[in-house]
Amino acid sequence: MTKSISIFGATGSVGLSTLDLVRQHREQYEIVALTANSNAAQLAALAKEFSAQVAVVANPSAYAELKHQLAGTSIEAASGPDALVDAAALGADWTMAAIVGCAGLPPTLEALRCGKTVALANKEALVSAGALMIAEARKAGAALLPVDSEHNAIFQALQGGRIDQVRKITLTASGGPFRTWTHEQMKSVTPEQAVAHPNWDMGAKISVDSATMMNKGLELIEAHHLFPVGLENIEILVHPQSVIHSMVEYHDRSTLAQLGAPDMRIPIANTLAWPERMTTNCDPLNLAEIGRLDFEQPDESRFPATKIARAAIMAGGAQPAMLNAANEVAVAAFLNRAVQFLDITEIVTRLLDSYSPPEPSELTDIFAIDKETRVRTEQLVEELKV
Repeated sequence: MTKSISIFGATGSVGLSTLDLVRQHREQYEIVALTANSNAAQLAALAKEFSAQVAVVANPSAYAELKHQLAGTSIEAASGPDALVDAAALGADWTMAAIVGCAGLPPTLEALRCGKTVALANKEALVSAGALMIAEARKAGAALLPVDSEHNAIFQALQGGRIDQVRKITLTASGGPFRTWTHEQMKSVTPEQAVAHPNWDMGAKISVDSATMMNKGLELIEAHHLFPVGLENIEILVHPQSVIHSMVEYHDRSTLAQLGAPDMRIPIANTLAWPERMTTNCDPLNLAEIGRLDFEQPDESRFPATKIARAAIMAGGAQPAMLNAANEVAVAAFLNRAVQFLDITEIVTRLLDSYSPPEPSELTDIFAIDKETRVRTEQLVEELKV
């Protein structure tokens, strides 16, 4: 039997990695929908290669190009945010949610409402609307599988026990490219340096998040929603080699860890084949070649993002959504050379202290908070512009 799948964010790194796995097992999967933001030419090429039913560009200005590229095929072309939700409503057996930012929230929620399996690579959606997403998944009986290497590692380690048997969860962090840099050295960091991750090949935004350690802060909030063991029982440990992706310690003091090469296709494959396992052409783990595994406590004086994120989830209410939106704006400003690297967490901190909207109870509330936060953060960026 074939499994029907849809990939939201098909032209991004996670989407392309997913399609690479499908390419290796082509007979087992049927593509329902592929989406992209605005890269119509690449999306059309992928839709034709995999005989997708629907191809959607989120940016309406790319629709004409997509329509032109798909002329003469039976593939339906569509555009805009509503079309993304319509594509999710087609109810594929398995959906990859890999659209960056809050734009991925509506189609991800719609996919969950179909009651099938959703593989979540969009951490911003869970950070901003974690309680809402978990509630929708439970209501529909959908399976929400984490794709982030750290959360997927926890998911795999939990196969050996129950959540109520867990004493502690440890999220590992590479420490990013500036792990050994002083505060003074980081004052002059360039975007090119920040996106050059030592272990992983990722997009610019997530690479900068890794450099500031905000990526780990967002993952802390994700883990809090996905694995309800209590925030006080989730810790972060810097592990520069990125071989151990996370660990779960049980009450009997046994600790289960998931290890693997730093290749996103490994956690993607785990969710794509779940509850089975699939063969991949990923590099095997060679511990003898690696030679040693190092660990250290995170330095929250140089990298305060994890402390900021923990405070946000403890405060609850609108704080996590505000944190996510402010960080997105601050990172974009840094990548555009409008602010300095160290300004990113400073901007986020100042935003979180600046106003307190009511706790969101539905999706429209989250989008209102997101919009207002972005406006306020842009004002802070203007104040700090280089």
